[in-house]
Amino acid sequence: MLSRVAASFYWLSRYIERSDGMLRMLKINYASSQDTVQEFTWEPVMRIFAGLNAGEAEKLDNDSRSVLKYMVTGKNNPNSILNIITLARENARGVQEHITKDLWQCLNEYYHTVKDPRLERALHREDPIGVLDVLIKQVMLYYGTVEITMERGEGRAFMNIGKYLERAIQSVDILDTKFSSISDNPDLLTDTTYWKHLLLSLGGYELYLKTYREGFEAENVLEQVVLNNDFPRSVIYSVNNIQRYFDRLKNDSNADDYREMSFQIGRLQSRIKYSSVKSIKQEGLHLFLTQIRSELYGIGNSLNQHYFANS
Repeated sequence: MLSRVAASFYWLSRYIERSDGMLRMLKINYASSQDTVQEFTWEPVMRIFAGLNAGEAEKLDNDSRSVLKYMVTGKNNPNSILNIITLARENARGVQEHITKDLWQCLNEYYHTVKDPRLERALHREDPIGVLDVLIKQVMLYYGTVEITMERGEGRAFMNIGKYLERAIQSVDILDTKFSSISDNPDLLTDTTYWKHLLLSLGGYELYLKTYREGFEAENVLEQVVLNNDFPRSVIYSVNNIQRYFDRLKNDSNADDYREMSFQIGRLQSRIKYSSVKSIKQEGLHLFLTQIRSELYGIGNSLNQHYFANS
C-alpha cells in the first residue's frame, strides 16, 4: 500500500475517534454544568481537546453554550468538530477509490450535518444535548458502516491502529486531568458525582456498576480505565488492539521496520499489562500516565517515519 494512502486511512480514523471522544465529553459536561449548584468550569475539557490554558478558557466566561459553539462549530478553533471532520473528509477524498461508497456517503453526511447553519442555531437556542446526540449517532453510523462494508486488508488495519492510538491517548489525558484536579481539591476524592461523570464521558459507567459493588472509589476507576481488558476504552484494551492490527502489516518487504515497531508496541503493552493499581500509585500516577502518553506519541511518530515517510 502506498504510504500516502496508508497515512490517509490512519488520520481519517484518528479524526473520527477524536470527534467521538470530544462529543461524549461535551455532552456529559454540559449535563453536569446544568446540574451543579457550585461554580462550574470547562477548563479541563478545553485543555484536553483544544489545548487551551485556564486563561484562554476564561475568555469564554465558562458559558456553556459559548464553549459548545467554540468546540463544535468554531471555525477559528482548529480542534473544533467542524474542522476535525473537514480534515477527516479530506483524507477520505484522497483515498476514495479505496473505501466503499457507503462509507464515503456516511462521512459526507456527517460533514454536511456539522456544516449545516441550523446546527449552530440549535446549539444556541435549543437543548444542546439533543444536538450532540445527533452528531454522536453520526459517529456510530460511521463505525457501523466501516465494520460491515470495509475490506479486511491493510487499509482497515491502518484505520484501527489510528482509532485505538487516539482512544488510548484520550483515556490517558482524561485520567491525568481528572486526577490532577484532586490535588487542588481533595474533596473530589469522595465525590460520587465526579467519578460518575468521568465514567459517563468514557462510556464506562454501566460496566463499572456491574464490576464494582462497593460504590465509586478512585482506585477502582483507575483500574477500569487503565487495566480492564473488557473495557473498550481502557488503555490496555486499546494498546492490545494496536498490537493486533499492527501484526497484520507484517510482510517480507518491511521486516526491519516491522520488527522495530513491534518491539516498541510490545514494550508498552507489557509495561501496562504488568502494572497494578498499587504499583502505579507507588510510581506516581502522573508520572506513569506521562510516560504512557510519551510512548503512545512515540508509536505515532514511528508510524510516520517507517510507514508514512513518503506521504
